[in-house]
Parts: sequence; structure tokens; C-alpha cells
Amino acid sequence: MKQLLPPLFACLLFVSSIAAAYTRVAEPTILVTPDKPDWIAEVGEPVRFTVTLFRDQQPMEDVPVRYRLGEEGRLSDPVEAVVGAGGLVIEAASLAQPGFLRCSVEAEVDGQAVSGAATVGFDPLKIEPTQVMPDDFDPFWEESLRELDRFPMKTEMTLLPERCTESVNVYHVSFQTWTPRRPGARIYGIYAEPKEPGNYPAMLRVPGAGVRPYPGEIEMAEKGIITLQIGIHGIPVTGDPEFYTRLRQGSLHYYPHFNLDNREAYFFRRVYLGCVRANDFLTSREKWNGKDLIVTGGSQGGQLSIATAGLDKRVTGLAVVHPGFCDVTGYLHGRIGGWPHIFRWKADGSRGHHTTKQKMEVSGYYDAVNFGRRLTVPGIYSLGFNDTICPPTSVFAAYNAIEAPKELLLALETAHNRTEAQNAALNDWILAQMGLTD
Repeated sequence: MKQLLPPLFACLLFVSSIAAAYTRVAEPTILVTPDKPDWIAEVGEPVRFTVTLFRDQQPMEDVPVRYRLGEEGRLSDPVEAVVGAGGLVIEAASLAQPGFLRCSVEAEVDGQAVSGAATVGFDPLKIEPTQVMPDDFDPFWEESLRELDRFPMKTEMTLLPERCTESVNVYHVSFQTWTPRRPGARIYGIYAEPKEPGNYPAMLRVPGAGVRPYPGEIEMAEKGIITLQIGIHGIPVTGDPEFYTRLRQGSLHYYPHFNLDNREAYFFRRVYLGCVRANDFLTSREKWNGKDLIVTGGSQGGQLSIATAGLDKRVTGLAVVHPGFCDVTGYLHGRIGGWPHIFRWKADGSRGHHTTKQKMEVSGYYDAVNFGRRLTVPGIYSLGFNDTICPPTSVFAAYNAIEAPKELLLALETAHNRTEAQNAALNDWILAQMGLTD
């Protein structure tokens, strides 16, 4: 008669055989946790960070790490340490003025690089902008808008059947806009409108930095909005991605710096006026309801949203995520400035080669801070504290300059990215502003 193994012994044997038969693959993670639950402290208040490493949701021990600590843009040299059983506690000095203190940690686990960060804001609502308002800011832009009006739109529209849905028609559109010294420049985009007859609110989506094709804001159009998503480079937005990659790596590389020493010819003058021209197109549509016009975007698109709303009194609200070109002159005053970091310090801490008197003066006509000062309509502004592209110091400098009704939506852990929760909250805000919520 065959002898049976005791059940417990059989189970242990089974587990042992599994343990000997597999290779473990896991994504290690670094968690950096400040001792301020809301990541906010008062100036002069001490803050500490705790570093823990996890793999398969289990804490790891005796892992060498390198951490850097300091104010945004001025992190310390790497410090080597070991994460023990209870984690690594990093005692942090405070800040003596409003700003952000970041703890950034790196490690190598089984040949795999892993990193984490946390950033604490010290009285961020007290951060004041460094950017100066030019005396003739308003006359300059008023004359620019008059120049734009001299260019007829000459709209062209092509239906995109493959993008249309049961309830929405989608078009590739273009229209003429202002450009220095010569006519014929155009803005291209994807326009979507409900098929059902009626009058609808409008939404303009302006782009983040880069050169790429665009899909259009079709989902929002299906909620009862006429939508336009534009590119800014004067080229069609339905091409092969490789085409845009070559432009980005070639003639359009470094474009935010083009002609920064010339107020009339700086790259973003044509872009800002092109965004206003995009609103000309939206408000010319028969299906526009004649009252609601929201502009939205992130990063460069946040910059463009603030500038467009500051220039165009038809805009009734704006939804902005980590806006760029905010307080770019921060670098000239001992703190970090906003994307595209025109006046970034050199490695030795000295001023960069772009830091000329003329460029500093021209930047004042384009900085989101100065357009924010001109806003009169409600807005929602969202950012993450770990953003190194559009640093929170620069964003709060612009946010704090806004006197119009405003809401702050924080996604603390995020860097230069957006979460689904952020997107949902921003879309809900837009729909509420348009009266489209139940």
C-alpha cells in the first residue's frame, strides 16, 4: 500500500520546489516622505524626509542610496547613505524665504536605476514674482492685436471621416494669422463639433512644447462643446509622426529662444496672436453659443492659456496645468525661473550666455506673470511639487500675481506629468463653467 505524505510536509515541499524553480523580477521603488502631510511648511520651520525602498510591496534593507537636498535648482552635491530597516531619515534645514525645498534620492538595485523625490513648499502663497511689467506692455499688445485684425482668416476645412463619431464631426482646419513682414502664415488644428443642430460652448486646447500631430478634443465635443486643438508651428497637424520628429530635431530645435532679443519678432508673438486668431475661428462658427469660451493647456499650453485669456476678452475661463514661461527672470534674483529656463545659471553659478539686458527686457512682454496680472476671468490652476520642468516656485509666482477668481488643484507627487484624477477634475471644472453638469 502506497504511503501518503503528511499534508503539512507535502505543502512545505511544494513551496520549496517553487522557490527553487523561479527567477524573481520586480520593480523597486523609492518612497520619499516629508513629515508634513500636506507638503507645506512655514518659513523657518524644520522639515525632515524619510526614505524607504520597496520591492513587491516589501521594504528593502541595507540599500546604498545617494540623496541631494536643497532649494529648487540648487540641490546639494550627492550624499551617500544606506537605507536601513526603518528607512533613512534625512534631517533637512528650513528655508528662510518662501520657496520649495526638494529631497531627491537615487539608487541602483540589481543593476536597475531607481529614483524618488519629495518637495515641500514653504509659504508658497507668499512667493512674489521677480518679473517686471514693461511700461508699454498694454500699448504693445493692443497694437499687435490691431495688426492681427489686418489679416483675414481665409479659413480652410477638410472633413476627417475616419475621426468622426456617431455624434461628432471632425475637421482638419487652418486659418491665416499674423506673421512679421509677410502674409500667408497659418495656424492648423483639429476642430470637432456636435452633429446635432444647436448652439454650443467653445473650448480651445493649446499645445505643450514640442512638434507633433494632434488627435483633437473629440471626447469633450461629445459632451456638447465645439472644440479646437491647435498646433503653433504653421504646419498641418495630421502628418506622419516621423515628419514632426525631424522638425523638432532640426529647424525647430530650441524654438522658444528664437529672436528673444527682438520684441516685435520674438517667436511667441506670432504664437500668442495665433491663439487669439484660433478664438476668432471658434467664435465665427454658427454653432457657437455666443457666450462661453474656455482655453486650456499644460506646460507651454498653460503659458499660452494665460496669455490668450489675458489678451482676449472673449475668453470666459481657463484651465491650466503646470504653466511654462512663468517668472523666467527668477534666475536673475537668486532663485529658479520657469521653462524654458532662458536665464539658467551656468554650472559654476554665474549668469548664462542668454542673460543680456535686451533679452531680459523682451521677456517681460511674454512672461505669463504679466498676462496673469491682466486676467479678469475665473481659472483653475494645477501643478505638482516635484516638477523640474515648470518648477512650482515659478508657477506660484504667476499664480500669486493673479487677482481674478482662481482655484488651486494640487497633485503633490507629480512631476511634469498629469494624472487621470487631475484630468477628470479639470474637465469637470470646464463643464461646470459651461453649465453642462447635472
